Amino acid sequence: MPYKTLSDLPESVKNNLPKHAQEIYRSAYNSAWEEYKSADKRKDGSSREETANKVAWSAVKNVYEKDENSDTWKKKAD
Repeated sequence: MPYKTLSDLPESVKNNLPKHAQEIYRSAYNSAWEEYKSADKRKDGSSREETANKVAWSAVKNVYEKDENSDTWKKKAD
């Protein structure tokens, strides 16, 4: 189901990502939720939720990366 606010996001997102990354996740998830509502648009028999989650994390990883030393997410250098 789509997320109305950042506080609605899964704990794994809220507890690990900076606010801007959470906004990216929420926006991408909600967009993918709509785009992939038809099962024939999804790959490998994935559920709508799985697909939206994959799209959302991919969108986050386009802008942020996990710092291996501190285990935190940081914005990528331009």
